[in-house]
Amino acid sequence: MTQLTNLLDFDPAQLAAFCAGLGEKPFRAKQLQRWIHQFGVGDFDAMTDLAKSLRDKLKTSATVVAPAVISDHTSADGTRKWLLDVGQGNAVETVFIPEENRGTLCVSTQAGCAVNCRFCSTGKQGFSRNLTVGEIIGQLWMAEFALRRSKGVEPGPKGERQITNVVMMGMGEPLLNFEPTVTALRLMLDDNAYGLSRRRVTVSTSGVVPMMDKLAQECPVALAVSLHASNDPLRDGLVPLNRKYPLAELMAACVRYLDHAPRDFITFEYCMLDGVNDSDEHARELVALVRQGSQPVPCKFNLIPFNPFPESGLKRSNNARIKAFAQILMDAGIVTTVRKTRGDDIDAACGQLAGEVQDRTRVQERMQKMVEYQKKFGPGFGRIVEVRK
Repeated sequence: MTQLTNLLDFDPAQLAAFCAGLGEKPFRAKQLQRWIHQFGVGDFDAMTDLAKSLRDKLKTSATVVAPAVISDHTSADGTRKWLLDVGQGNAVETVFIPEENRGTLCVSTQAGCAVNCRFCSTGKQGFSRNLTVGEIIGQLWMAEFALRRSKGVEPGPKGERQITNVVMMGMGEPLLNFEPTVTALRLMLDDNAYGLSRRRVTVSTSGVVPMMDKLAQECPVALAVSLHASNDPLRDGLVPLNRKYPLAELMAACVRYLDHAPRDFITFEYCMLDGVNDSDEHARELVALVRQGSQPVPCKFNLIPFNPFPESGLKRSNNARIKAFAQILMDAGIVTTVRKTRGDDIDAACGQLAGEVQDRTRVQERMQKMVEYQKKFGPGFGRIVEVRK
């Protein structure tokens, strides 16, 4: 049986090459791309302005398949979360966050995550595999047209776009799945596909410095850095990747990225953890961190109230503490926002995306060990150090 090629895996140049292999001219690839990404059509027979001969070729050689929807839940605040089957016993989550003037889709790039940040529920289940291009862009394809259907919006470029912003902030570290992520980004930006502005597409990273430099060269979009700590010892415990790329290297990479970025600032994400990283001193250290050296980092801070999950051993900073922390940053002239918690009643809030992946790194075992140590030595033990066997 002939293996069908999933056309969701192709960026514009790759789709043109595929069509050329079928003996078709380049303009056919643009027509095909518009049918797929602007009209949401996966049935070749429905692509009525394609020659019948081409449609017949496509039916025997290609397919358009996004990950299958396992479940679809909508929060009381309108946030919508899909659980998607990516095979081999794995699933990933995609979240749509509606707001008054925009709709943001949070996209996953890996099944699980190898970075294992202490405050993120995805990391507790370990890493399974990278997603393909079709599995990444398929989340946008599925969500955009599911939202249109639910609201009776016509397909095609003239229909009101439901997703205006995309953030690569779902499950996984995007820059550790670089090539498929960049291919998906190119589709998001292409005028014959989704036509999103570079300013409206954001890649979030825990700080994979070499890949930040590569992204700046190949496909610069808005960048968000998961910072979460004001000094190296603290960040080593919260974001283990910091041991490889410490803060000084990360800040320098941020400065370099801004030479190519569509925005003139970096967004720093900062999860507020009670008694761990939320003191006035931590806030003052952050101010010094982004302003040290000959090249300060133009930035804004997005403070994220921690979304608890079982066995994390961490608590959310209270509102008064978050407000006081933010005020120190704002008094220093740094734009600071506090993220509104959305979708927590369906586990769709930041840090809660866990999906269904196999535990490949004994993380649950280690978390239970941390809880045992906390019972023995006190609630603060183990919060910022990784408990090892």
